[in-house]
Amino acid sequence: MSSQTDKTLRKWNKPAFNETQATGLVEREYGLKVSEIKPLPSYDDQNFYLRVTPSEGNEDRLEEYVLKIMNREDSRNPGLIEVQTLIMKFLSDEGFPVATPRVTKKGEIMFLESIDVGSATQGYLVRLLNYLPGQTVATVPAGPPILYEVGQLAAKLDKTLAEKFHNPLIKHLHRGNFIWNLANVPLLEQYLPALNQDRDLEMVKWIIQQFKLKVAPKLSNFRPCINHGDLNDHNILLDTDSASPESPRYRVSGILDFDMSYGCYVFEVAITIMYMMIESEDPLGVGGHVLAGFESIVPLTTEEREALFLLVSGRFAQSLVMSAHTVRLHPENEEYLMITAKKGWKHLAKLLEAGQEAVEKIWFETAKQYN
Repeated sequence: MSSQTDKTLRKWNKPAFNETQATGLVEREYGLKVSEIKPLPSYDDQNFYLRVTPSEGNEDRLEEYVLKIMNREDSRNPGLIEVQTLIMKFLSDEGFPVATPRVTKKGEIMFLESIDVGSATQGYLVRLLNYLPGQTVATVPAGPPILYEVGQLAAKLDKTLAEKFHNPLIKHLHRGNFIWNLANVPLLEQYLPALNQDRDLEMVKWIIQQFKLKVAPKLSNFRPCINHGDLNDHNILLDTDSASPESPRYRVSGILDFDMSYGCYVFEVAITIMYMMIESEDPLGVGGHVLAGFESIVPLTTEEREALFLLVSGRFAQSLVMSAHTVRLHPENEEYLMITAKKGWKHLAKLLEAGQEAVEKIWFETAKQYN
């Protein structure tokens, strides 16, 4: 494959359907009449919000969906997308606030749409999910009650899947070199050219080195499970159960973006802590509340706790390095891709400057107060 062809295909990893094309997909495959459609921000997939004209006899019922068009790379693995979608249906049946797929006219939970890209044809897997309303955690002041609930939800999700979800397609969640799996922090080395030669690069290099020395040798000792893997502040929705707009009481009302893989319980809590830090005015204080909620369902082992600081640091490195790399491929999506980076580098520097001992003291003493 020529370098120019490879460059073109990498450019087309993220789908680029326009609104007319997206509307046509929905009307052709689902038999729905779209009355409103607009693009939603996304990382490497493509999402559209849409409303459809209610069917006869259901005029008072508002039907809202998210059309999700998977990136080219994930679309090559239909077993992965199928098992992720089956997990979403399973969790919804278990009472979790999760979007579920609408089947096509043929009764399928997804379909492959092929389009011409220059001299090649690319296929993208497409799903239609029910729309979940709510505010993202990123848009509200997330105090201790929300942080505790988010941590608890993360543990419940992983524990429920470990104990109850049994499907041969789970094999597709063993994703090897999947760059977002926390076990793969050392793989970030190949993406370091995306960073400038400054303190950011030195921080990431240090994290990778410490991960190799102190975390990688112990990975086999961490308890395995299926991870959501991306419980960030834009993937968790909240609503309010308070009648007073001056003092709303928030609760989790939705979980988005199931880009799942096989990991460990401690990975999930580390990822959740990292993302809950992003918009917090007290980023170092967040971890204890999330950890307390998580451990109310799944207490960590001593070895898992000892790795938590470097795992949180590792997720910062993954998010910040990969956003810088992806902006090079998709500069038109820079505003969305760099959301975490706006505060992430500053928070990571603060975390590393404080050091593991001091940060663990804050986290573990805060969590202990919940006992």
